[in-house]
Formats: sequence, C-alpha cells, structure tokens
Amino acid sequence: MRPIRGEVDGSVVQGNEEDIVAQVTSLLEAHPAVRSARLIGSRERGTEVDLSDWDFAVTTADFKALAEDLSMLVSPLEPLAQQWDPLSPRANYMLMLRRLMKVDLIFFDQPFQQRPPWEVGGDTLLAIDHHFWDWIVWLGAKDSAGKDELVRDELAKMWGYLLDPMGVAEPPDGIEPAIELYMAARRDSEKRFGVVVPRAVEQEVTSALRQSGYRC
Repeated sequence: MRPIRGEVDGSVVQGNEEDIVAQVTSLLEAHPAVRSARLIGSRERGTEVDLSDWDFAVTTADFKALAEDLSMLVSPLEPLAQQWDPLSPRANYMLMLRRLMKVDLIFFDQPFQQRPPWEVGGDTLLAIDHHFWDWIVWLGAKDSAGKDELVRDELAKMWGYLLDPMGVAEPPDGIEPAIELYMAARRDSEKRFGVVVPRAVEQEVTSALRQSGYRC
C-alpha cells in the first residue's frame, strides 16, 4: 500500500496552553488583511472542559486574500490537520495541533456553502480522516458538558455525511461505537484503495479522549 502524505512529526506549540492564544492572534494579525482575531466561546468565558476547542473570531478586509494565505500563515503551529469545515454555514478553518488543541478560526461574516456527503476514494481518505477526528473530539467536549441531545443529533449527521458513505450500516449510538465503526470502515477503505492513512491525528485524539474517561 502507498502511504498518504500528511503526517507531521515534532512538537507543535511551545510553552503552556495559554500560549496558543498569543501565538494564533500574532500569526493572524501579521497578515495585512486581518483586522482582528480574538478568542471566543467557552475558553474565553472560562466554562471549558478538557476537550474544548479554542475558537477565534476573525475579521478581515480581504477574505479571499487571507484564505489563500491561511495555510502558510498557520504553518508555524505545525498543524497535524487543517481544512475548511465542510458543514459550517460560515467559513470556519479547523486546525488540529499536537497535545490535542483543536483550533477553529471562524469568519462570522463569510457565508460558506455546505458541501455534500463525502465521496470515499484514495484521494479523499486523508481529508475524511481529519474531518472525523476533528468532529469526534468536538463531540467529546459536548458530551462532557452534558449536551446529550446535541451529541445524538450530531452522530446521526455524522453517519449520513461520513460513515454511511464509508459503508457503515447504521448510525452509532455513542462516541466509542462511532470510533469503532469508523476505524473498521477506514481499514476496509485502505485495503480497497491501496493506501494507508497516517495515524498521528487519531493518536492525539484517542489519547485525549482516554484521559477524559472514554474507552477507545
């Protein structure tokens, strides 16, 4: 099997977790099109759980120019995964960093056309994998916060958008079953298309989930 490129070695963010705010804002505000980048959400309010992501509201004078430069702009963070959220109604650039820091760069004034369910192939498995683990750690945070109904609804959405196209017959009834079903479907897809998806993002996410009490 041929490996899919995308795994990054080495540490990502130096120092403690609070450094992520200074690093993200300084990297973004160095771009001439960025007007502001500020922490929002549970991390800003102080109501976060261990798995909570770091949400930043970003405003820009030239979204197109910034979007073209964004991957290069955040490269000093050495993200393990990065992609536009395919399901968000507004532009949201998602990063997964080592020591499991999920970072979302949200452009509230930029509408985003939601994409159709994933088409599974050798050229899409890496992006699917990144989307799954980003989604599952977000669900872990919501589950830890007691948002049971939201988690059920999102698992059903995950099945229709990502798991069903991979051959999973029914929606999962929890986070741990979703991981088991996905990993089995991914193995089948890797065999089918003759590729191997790097496991760096999986390792970061499952390690963090285990620390929060999940069995995976």
